[in-house]
Amino acid sequence: MAAPQIVPYGSWKSPITSDLIVSETIGLGSIAVDGEDIYWVEMRPAEGGRNVLVQRTPQGEITDRTPAGFNVRTRVHEYGGGSFAVANGTIYFSNFADQRLYRQTSDSEPQPLTPAGVDLRYADAAIDRQHNRLICVREDFTGSSHEPANTLVSIPFAGGDSGEVLVSGDDFYASPRLSPDGSQLCWLSWNHPNMPWDGTQLWVAQLNADGSLGDRQQIAGGVDESIFQPEWSPDGILYFVSDRTGWWNLYRWNAGEVEPLWEMAAEFGRPLWVFGMCTYTFASAERIICTYTQEGVWHLASLDTKTKQLEKIETPYTEISSLLVDAKGRGLILAGSPSESTVVVQLNLATGELDVLRRSSEMSIDSGYLSTPQTIEFPTENGLTAYAFFYPPQNCDYTAPAGKKPPLLVKSHGGPTAAASSRLNLGIQYWTSRGFAFLDVNYGGSTGYGREYRQRLEKMWGVVDVDDCANGARYLAEQGLVDGDRLTIAGGSAGGYTTLCALVFHDTFKAGASYYGVSDLEVLARDTHKFEARYLDRLIGPYPEQQDLYKQRSPIHYTDRLSCPVIFFQGKEDKVVPPNQAEMMVEALKAKGLPVAYVLFEGEQHGFRRAESIKRALDGEFYFYSRVFGFKPAEDIEPVLIENL
Repeated sequence: MAAPQIVPYGSWKSPITSDLIVSETIGLGSIAVDGEDIYWVEMRPAEGGRNVLVQRTPQGEITDRTPAGFNVRTRVHEYGGGSFAVANGTIYFSNFADQRLYRQTSDSEPQPLTPAGVDLRYADAAIDRQHNRLICVREDFTGSSHEPANTLVSIPFAGGDSGEVLVSGDDFYASPRLSPDGSQLCWLSWNHPNMPWDGTQLWVAQLNADGSLGDRQQIAGGVDESIFQPEWSPDGILYFVSDRTGWWNLYRWNAGEVEPLWEMAAEFGRPLWVFGMCTYTFASAERIICTYTQEGVWHLASLDTKTKQLEKIETPYTEISSLLVDAKGRGLILAGSPSESTVVVQLNLATGELDVLRRSSEMSIDSGYLSTPQTIEFPTENGLTAYAFFYPPQNCDYTAPAGKKPPLLVKSHGGPTAAASSRLNLGIQYWTSRGFAFLDVNYGGSTGYGREYRQRLEKMWGVVDVDDCANGARYLAEQGLVDGDRLTIAGGSAGGYTTLCALVFHDTFKAGASYYGVSDLEVLARDTHKFEARYLDRLIGPYPEQQDLYKQRSPIHYTDRLSCPVIFFQGKEDKVVPPNQAEMMVEALKAKGLPVAYVLFEGEQHGFRRAESIKRALDGEFYFYSRVFGFKPAEDIEPVLIENL
């Protein structure tokens, strides 16, 4: 094997190209089981970001069930999730273009269940066979209110109905679930200004013979207790995840009492950004298969519901979600690891044997080009500790000149209530295989470290997250692992806001990239969608009562403090962070004479789904840094227009 060439950081030639990433990679999500058939959703950048439902038979045949022209995706809460349900070979799904519900059998094209020309959206359906209907969340934009009305409704299998309201009165609903005998319905609700990870209520009601609901009872939750994933066991006992102890742990409601199953300083839940999220399932009435996270790493386990004993199941995966058990008692999980991107895995619960059914990427990349994340803790403000995954540069073909240190790209994740993942991300490896170091920060406010850590960001967004990103970068520079004069930061959505704040309120970073990021909090507070309309009440404070604080935390008002180049990427159809957020910042930077680039994508919303957009953004950011720091990329990259350079 030839000795590595000595080439400056940033100029290493990598086999992990943007073309490879967008052409060979799909998104995987939302597993379902129907008898012995397994279903999941594939998001395909090469098809314009279309979501396709695929079916795997017991014989191992995988076929697309979603015909061309259909896209299995709902826009409830804008982020969607819970876009399909399947029973006895019949699929029910939301179609993205018209947001109507459709019914599709094995021998027919999809047939609409809900009327055309009405601005209604549906998600998170439960199948009620006894009453020949779906029970689902509906978001209704037809009223006179400035906000849509969210309710639980029933939709008959026969179609032609926009839905009969079963439950109303709260701002939000999720997780309608029927007991095995069909006699009870549970669901979650919450109200402004709470987000579902702040506080939700868990309700149960009897179903009457005519399908209407009897008296309802709140059995858990409140304004300061977050309930996640209510689920009925095969013997009709209601289980759920609650953070009442400060950690999302498993509980059940039995004989009118709430009973803890296994108390642990670990998270068995996730923030409910999308519908249909799942961290546990039933192998039987006596056995739960569950997943939990500690220090950013997810683990699989088996919980005995009688003895309440937890037993870890060893797997090679560090990211696990969407658990189910099929008709033959085999586990199904979405999983990933530092060496493997997302896969659909079948698990033999008796032997522990794993069988990969589908990979998000079939490409084979030599491990010599892959950087392995290192879990790090670093000191931050007020004597506290924050967390991150650190990826050093890695390319077996190259080494840097002696004494040189790599540039660092700090990633501030979105949400901000979310978390960095340790699974293989080719978007990260794109950077590390070209000679960048990469720091994926789980700043204060991130999930996976308990409610107290999550609440560090309350009233402190734009401060705690920014301090943690800056302190993480400085920590690596002080350790001699990166070049302190070439520190960059990038993020999308809420991470874009953190990025802009870091560039305005700190002098740590020398360049940055904002992906559909917030620059004016007041505009966001006035102009965003219902789900997040009051999110900022906890992150900043109530608006307009604390308007001064919104101004103080908005980068748009402090462009005079900005002294480094920035590139902006934005979807033209974004309803979460409208394009004017980026454009105001771009104009301010132009006027100040600072290098700035702006890339606007037609047809894209909040997050890029099209192959050409993903490619353009990835290459564009790399090109931008190459011009700013003066290194020459190893391959030809389509330039972006940089003003004032």
